[in-house]
Amino acid sequence: MARVVVTNFTSIDGVIQSPLSADEDDDGGFTNGGWVTPYSDDSVADFMRRATVSASGLLLGGRTYAILAEAWSTADESEPAVAAMNRLPKYVVSRSATLRWHNSERIANDETHRGVRQLKEQASGDLLVLGSGTLVGSLAACDLVDEYRLLVFPVILGSGKRMFDDQAHLAHFDLAKTDTSPSGVVLVTYLRGD
Repeated sequence: MARVVVTNFTSIDGVIQSPLSADEDDDGGFTNGGWVTPYSDDSVADFMRRATVSASGLLLGGRTYAILAEAWSTADESEPAVAAMNRLPKYVVSRSATLRWHNSERIANDETHRGVRQLKEQASGDLLVLGSGTLVGSLAACDLVDEYRLLVFPVILGSGKRMFDDQAHLAHFDLAKTDTSPSGVVLVTYLRGD
């Protein structure tokens, strides 16, 4: 049975919107994009590399899929994380996303609960969720997340999309590991608790 592992960049105040570049996601007039870059260091890169290389598949929302497909589908595969992303099966929870990246399969977003539960039963290893704020909220509300790997950046953004909304299901997680990068990013892993 597969595990759903959410790996996300987040600000201290829980914002996950547009972490890598200013034009990544400006929904709602968000103007603080690119907030990860000043704090990215070798520890952050290694954390993300290990998460990606060890995954057995990617589970993505439509917008995140489109962003990653554009950035990585033709990128130099000499970097192990890029090679892994291109090789891995990609399960996309979206009715409208154009599937143009090698090894992609759609899970209709009106069937998130059933489709992801079925995928967990049929697959093995870690299904890595990157970004995908709406999807993470749906997965949390359906109690389908097995692990959170969060990179908490030392910045407060004030507004923007957050990982959870009022629909999230009450769930308990145990702290499995924590570390701090030289730039002050807290790297934390929570495993599904009892």
